[in-house]
Amino acid sequence: MTEADLVILGAGPAGLAAARTAADRGLSVCLLDEQPRAGGQIYRDVARVDARRAAILGADYTRGAALVQALDHPRITHLPGAVAWHLGGTELGYTREGRVGTLRGRRLLIATGALERPMPLPGWTLPGVMTAGAAQILLKGSGIVPERAVLVGSGPLLYLVAAQMLRAGLPPLALVETQGLGDLMAATRHLGGALRGWRGLVKGLGLLAELKRGGVPRYRGATAIAIEGADRAEALRFTAGGRVHRVACDTVLLHHGVVPNVQASRALGLAHDWSARQQCFVPRCDAWGRSSLDRVFVAGDGAGIGGAEVAALAGRLAALEIATDLGALLPGDRDLAARALWRRLSQERAIRPFLDRAYPPSAEVLDPADDTLVCRCEEVRAGDIRAAARQGCLGPNQAKSFTRAGMGPCQGRYCGLSVTGLLSKAHGQSPQQTGYYRIRPPLKPVTLGELAGLAQQQDSKD
Repeated sequence: MTEADLVILGAGPAGLAAARTAADRGLSVCLLDEQPRAGGQIYRDVARVDARRAAILGADYTRGAALVQALDHPRITHLPGAVAWHLGGTELGYTREGRVGTLRGRRLLIATGALERPMPLPGWTLPGVMTAGAAQILLKGSGIVPERAVLVGSGPLLYLVAAQMLRAGLPPLALVETQGLGDLMAATRHLGGALRGWRGLVKGLGLLAELKRGGVPRYRGATAIAIEGADRAEALRFTAGGRVHRVACDTVLLHHGVVPNVQASRALGLAHDWSARQQCFVPRCDAWGRSSLDRVFVAGDGAGIGGAEVAALAGRLAALEIATDLGALLPGDRDLAARALWRRLSQERAIRPFLDRAYPPSAEVLDPADDTLVCRCEEVRAGDIRAAARQGCLGPNQAKSFTRAGMGPCQGRYCGLSVTGLLSKAHGQSPQQTGYYRIRPPLKPVTLGELAGLAQQQDSKD
């Protein structure tokens, strides 16, 4: 058993910022992350990126190098390649290099970030179809760019990925967006806040201008989207501007925004609330990130989508509160150190309501057709969930018994919101009333050999 003042799960911007802030205040920190190198998805491999790839990915990406370098501190223990499979209070079990270990902290910070929202539509399980985030991982980690690709969905990440592909010399064949002019008009009531976060607006307009100069075709308000192909993706068919379009392609990159990764917070039984604005569940936390379990904090996109800058600021604030909890910092000193952070956080968050309203998930994806797969692991279709509802299935946990949805290797990560949404609509109730999967260990697969090793460790101590 390894012990530390603070255990942090996740080495993205929130976890990295929190680790250094806590260490600077005298706390011992143990930081676990599944990836072989720190940075999370947003700053993946930033510490070793070459100049050409850095130019393609942009300044927002390379800025993360400073957070990774800040891990070099005597009070920080970084455990890369560590997969947490069990959580209990502030104690967790993990596997690393084929061995099982356990950690206990006086406080636990969950900084597991976000997942791309599932985008179930006809043909989305064909080979050649992946998420826009996966395409970014290929580019960041290996310098690989998908060829003859179409970008589909909604959200600012589409513009960034398209621009990065353009800079790499392999521009997308088309950018097909589900949001329309009505969504933009509805978002104008949040324009005041967006102007406070003007840097984000300028950045987005710059990306759109770059794509226009690069000649990337852009379609908005797309409906009836389907991916065609027998053994792999061959074309994208959709309706936009009153016409049916078909774009032949080899790769389809889907993106429908991101949602908090709540597997760890759910496994701990933390209270969660439905966010109508972001169309997802978020852990119930106070301003410092303290959850419904007093010794557990959540920071970053795992506590509500805000982006990398917001995540880093939230991680620092959570670390200051944890240091105060543990007697390393006086409340007055905490408030003084947090003053500038709160101001920056307010400014960075100001644009979020505008973005959430301007780029909503499409109705077709939230309410897919009966023959569309929603649970890829167990091959459960939307019609199966609706049939289960007619037979008396009230929530996602019952849906496991009715359909096996959520019982595959991903443990509901990629079908949870879809199943909740389908059942909510079928019963005419809110997602909060319908609920979500009950997450049990193991959070990630663990071998019998690894568990046997843990038992041997315990026997040797006895």
